[in-house]
Amino acid sequence: MKGKIQSGVVRRSVAVPRGVLDEVLKAAAPELRDNFNRLVIVALQEYVARRREYEFAASMAQMAADPAIRYECKTVSDGLSHADADGLGDES
Repeated sequence: MKGKIQSGVVRRSVAVPRGVLDEVLKAAAPELRDNFNRLVIVALQEYVARRREYEFAASMAQMAADPAIRYECKTVSDGLSHADADGLGDES
């Protein structure tokens, strides 16, 4: 395949059950209903964003449950507690 230029686009063929497709099209934003390719791209981007959020939240929960990290956070908080009375944010 000499001379073929890589475009950065990957083509895939998928089989989607009719019921799922109907639900997707019904739930899709109006501007995406007539462009299935764009709808799939947006859906995959949203999926990736949700997975990243989930993985971040899971990591934070794991850290919050770690006794060593909890100890460090308390140590830092206690060490900075004298700054609580610095007067910043007092509206009165």
